Amino acid sequence: MTDDGFAVSRYAAGKGDRMDHTEDAYVTGSSAPGIAQRSLEQAIGAQVRTHRTRLGLKAADLAAAAGISGSLMSKIETGQVSASLSTLQAVAVALNVPLAQFFAAAEDQRDCSYVRQGQGVVIERRGTKAGHQYTLLGHSVSGELVVEPYLITLSREAVPYTAFQHAGVELIYMLTGRVIYRHADKSYALGPGDTLMFDATAAHGPEELTELPMTYLSIITYPRNG
Repeated sequence: MTDDGFAVSRYAAGKGDRMDHTEDAYVTGSSAPGIAQRSLEQAIGAQVRTHRTRLGLKAADLAAAAGISGSLMSKIETGQVSASLSTLQAVAVALNVPLAQFFAAAEDQRDCSYVRQGQGVVIERRGTKAGHQYTLLGHSVSGELVVEPYLITLSREAVPYTAFQHAGVELIYMLTGRVIYRHADKSYALGPGDTLMFDATAAHGPEELTELPMTYLSIITYPRNG
């Protein structure tokens, strides 16, 4: 462990000056758990459950629509059984999705979003009318977690707006300008390099625009299925 708290690889002395690896201990600074490998059955089951909940169906309702028993549906969703193609086809029809969608989740693919400088998508949000411009810097199209990274620009004509309120967790990183940012019943003075992370279900937003123009990163995360 180094003085700055980061873990590093460990080596054991060998003959002469040569150092041999004794452990592959390269890690990141994150404490996130490792990736668990899922079986094909588990991947298919997760897809079935995701599509079902998205439609607001109960497992029993989907089982009835697909013409299978509730217990079999439960085993499919939990990856406890290798269902036949005809059964999966019936489930896919009941969910109105292609059968291939169930198998796509098992492929070794991961989201990656690349946006060149100045090519983010400018979108409208509740603060747009208050002179707050939102530029979406990336997007996630799959997985259980939605991540929305924005570059927010407040022009000299911008006005305070503290009524933002939505699901998830938000992280703000100040780039330029200065602001008094309110979250719930507390206010924070933010300047370049400052970070604020908070529960976004409480009312929040810029309370006092002390130095304009202003830019900051806003990264919002929330569960995809509510």
